[in-house]
Amino acid sequence: MTSEEESAAAPAAGSFDEHNLTQTVLQSVAGAKDPRVKQISEALIRHLHAFIREIEPTEAEWGAAIEFLTKTGHMCTDTRQEFILLSDVLGVSMLVDAINHRLPGRATETTVFGPFYVEPPSFEDGADMRGYLEGVPLYLSGTVRNEAGEPIVGAKVDIWHSNDEGYYDLQKLEERSELAGRGRFLSQSDGSFRAWTVRPAAYPIPNDGPVGKMLDAQGRHPFRPEHVHYMITAPGYRRLVTHLFAQGDKYLTSDVVFGVKSSLIRNYEPREGGTAPDGKAMDGKWLELHHDFVLAHVA
Repeated sequence: MTSEEESAAAPAAGSFDEHNLTQTVLQSVAGAKDPRVKQISEALIRHLHAFIREIEPTEAEWGAAIEFLTKTGHMCTDTRQEFILLSDVLGVSMLVDAINHRLPGRATETTVFGPFYVEPPSFEDGADMRGYLEGVPLYLSGTVRNEAGEPIVGAKVDIWHSNDEGYYDLQKLEERSELAGRGRFLSQSDGSFRAWTVRPAAYPIPNDGPVGKMLDAQGRHPFRPEHVHYMITAPGYRRLVTHLFAQGDKYLTSDVVFGVKSSLIRNYEPREGGTAPDGKAMDGKWLELHHDFVLAHVA
């Protein structure tokens, strides 16, 4: 039955019951002026009503659901978005990402944006963006190219990651007001970019709120595998938001936000002393992470 037929089949006022109420609610949005609003509203009503019919919640359970959403809203601040966390852990963020990034085969795969991005400070190519962070030095490098393999010059490469305890700088602003572990770099004439920082860590998403309690009730852990975030933009190309995940991380197959893709798993190559690719003399342990990114043209 189409939505128009469902609306036409709505019962007269005063005769609503669990079997015909959906048609009445659908009829109430039939006059929406925007076709997209009408489409979304009708789909929401149909699927939400079907969900309720399937689980048959008690009134207490439905009240608890409303309380959960209320508490989720109350947890949101300028530096924390609990609804993004909810979307992430239910796999909705990755589904939206997949639908909106049906890219050509050679283009680098995308993954979730995450809640910890702010516009980073700009650095010269090869600079150290660690700020006050401590840990094992990590040399990041890569290239930015198009689908034909041609270098993209002047692409903005935003990089950010957690510290070696799994916290982002935004989570520590009360202790340290400056940003750290994030920076913006520009791709060079050959499409390359380089940066120094420190190794991040696997970490739990903020789990002291309603989303954390939901995960516990579902028997799930709150951890994300170790990763570095990248956002790369250039005129004429689609924005790329992605991660590079550490090979061997124990959470690769159970990322709480379902963000891992096999093409994004990379070995953080261990090094000991010697000379780094940029000519810097090294002492002790350090790591190297390289990846070649491919941007898709704007359709």
